Amino acid sequence: MAVGLGPMSTLHPVPGFELGIASAGIKRPGRKDIVVMRCAEGSTVAGVFTTNAFCAAPVILARKRFLGPVRYLLTNTGNANAGTGEPGLANATRTCAKLAELAGVPENAVLPYSTGVIGEPLPVEKIEAALPAALANLSVDNWADAAAGIMTTDTLPKGASRQFQHDGVTITVTGISKGAGMIKPNMATMLGYIATDAKVAQGVLQDLLRDASNKSFNRITIDGDTSTNDCCMLIATGQAALPEITAASGALFAALKQAVLEVSMELAQAIVRDGEGATKFVTVQVNGGATHQECLDVGYAVSHSPLIKTALFASDPNWGRILAAVGRAGVPDLDVSLIDVFLDDVAIASRGCRATSYTEDQGAKVMAQEEITIRIDLGRGTCSETIWTTDLSHEYVKINAEYRT
Repeated sequence: MAVGLGPMSTLHPVPGFELGIASAGIKRPGRKDIVVMRCAEGSTVAGVFTTNAFCAAPVILARKRFLGPVRYLLTNTGNANAGTGEPGLANATRTCAKLAELAGVPENAVLPYSTGVIGEPLPVEKIEAALPAALANLSVDNWADAAAGIMTTDTLPKGASRQFQHDGVTITVTGISKGAGMIKPNMATMLGYIATDAKVAQGVLQDLLRDASNKSFNRITIDGDTSTNDCCMLIATGQAALPEITAASGALFAALKQAVLEVSMELAQAIVRDGEGATKFVTVQVNGGATHQECLDVGYAVSHSPLIKTALFASDPNWGRILAAVGRAGVPDLDVSLIDVFLDDVAIASRGCRATSYTEDQGAKVMAQEEITIRIDLGRGTCSETIWTTDLSHEYVKINAEYRT
């Protein structure tokens, strides 16, 4: 059951951005597993991609093409087209070529995205056969259906939307994402698509996406595994009747930046809340670091520890596991006598040892909650970082043990 994740709120249409959904039956007959997105002519596109060296064929192709004029994005679920070598790249190219032919655009104007099982050939014929239906289904109102269409092991679709006014004009930012396992992005999320009708120069848009991703998608982890297929795209259709944003300054840019960050943050946290088998949504906040990197090192050491994650699942306030993770995070010259650790507002460790005020009942009460904050103060400086993660349950093991069956 997704932790604190209910039905999506209203996803506002973005003028100049349409979505179409169809069924190719890649993993099972009838499942809506193809999503085509169409950008208005003249749209600018920004992208961030996985750092995994075994990146999937569609990542290779999308990364090459996204700076050019982009008109269509093609996503399939059920097959990652990763670990497939040159044949996989040829298959990704072929699906793009088919969509380009049907839509009457240059082949390079189509970007591919895939998610699913790694190492299996892409079922090109099934995808090609579904493209006419996806094109016929294109609509600005299809965000919710598209959010469901890109799911794999997700239990719920994920979407977020914001609107703001500038000089009497309404600007919309809407996005969807998918991901529930193999989550520790080094760029973005498993798959994420955010669109706005603002007009934004590509360089400004790219910096905006990178900054938003670093504050949201790059601060989540479920299992410490960086996917082969991670991509997040930000599309600016330019349909709003406002001047182009050509610099990272001014009131319009500031408002757009805030809206994109809020959408990115909501989508990223939804991925954690829907983590495979998750029963807890955990915020790991590290304060008092000498650098941001050492805060991240400590945060990820805690977030990735199987011992801590299983204790969270059991609602066991085994705080010694947290101290052990902090100590092995690799922070140079760490003075443990300065470190304080809290579960929510309950001090469990002070100056490197058990807090004198702490009782097991206090810790157990916090650990029984669905949402928990682990706060660590290193006492070394002024830097802080926050990471969102989950517990590790029996269900996570079951889902991944049976993923291909």
